[in-house]
Parts: sequence; C-alpha cells; structure tokens
Amino acid sequence: MPPARPEPDLRPATLGDLDALVALEHAAFATDRAERRAIRHAIRSPTMDVLVALLDGDVLVGAAVLERRRASRIARLASIAVAPNRGGLGLGGHLLDAAEETARAHGCDRLRLEVRADNGAGIRLYERRGYTRFAVRPDYYENGMEAWRYERPL
Repeated sequence: MPPARPEPDLRPATLGDLDALVALEHAAFATDRAERRAIRHAIRSPTMDVLVALLDGDVLVGAAVLERRRASRIARLASIAVAPNRGGLGLGGHLLDAAEETARAHGCDRLRLEVRADNGAGIRLYERRGYTRFAVRPDYYENGMEAWRYERPL
C-alpha cells in the first residue's frame, strides 16, 4: 500500500506570504513569472484570490491565483504553482479544488484557464477533472509556446 499523501492546509494568501510566493514563482516557472508587485497586487485585489497550500505546519508549497470580473460569471485560473520538490503529492489537485470552490462562492458558474501546450502534467490534471479544450492561442508564452484554453462548468 503506497504511503498516504499529505493533506495540505489551504488558505487565502496574506502579505506575510509575499516572500514565499515570490520564491515559489521562481522555483516553479522558468519563464513567464509573475513579478513581486503583481503578486502583491493580486493579494490585495478585491477581484482576485490567491490561495496557498502549506505542509509541515507553515511551509508554503503551492499557490493558485484566481481572477474574477465584476460583471461576469466566468472565473479565470491565472496560475497554479507547486514547489518542484513537492511534485506528485496531489497538491495541484487540492489547489484546483480550492480555486473551483472559491469561484463558486463568488457566484461564478464556469472556470477557464490557459496551460502551456508542453505541460503534460497540467493537461492531464485538467482533462481528468472534466475541463474541455475550447481554443488554442499561438505564441502565448514568452518563449513562443502556444497556450491551450480549457473551461469547465462549476
């Protein structure tokens, strides 16, 4: 029997998480990183939610950023990041569940996202969770990689 996966603590980010979120962004992404000021803005924004995943008490190991528009019932998952040394623990799924729950709590009935066409793990996660690809955006990322756009009813 495989060992049980640890259950992360999930909560909204605070400005006290800013340094850890910047470090996570640099560890998780080689390009297209959010800058410190953008992360700070997201934490403070009334139309964005930054959710963090903690293990071992208070070690920040993952984050998700959700965007909403006041006049729309569609939320956008702007980012999911998991610390590279914590991959395979199901943290991406926990963060996705929390993002979906947060979007529903704000009255949204659909969630959209973009994923790099070469992000096999992300694509598998979204497709296993019932997300459907509805568009491709060529040359979307800094290095020219295309983005696959997905959506799921909540």
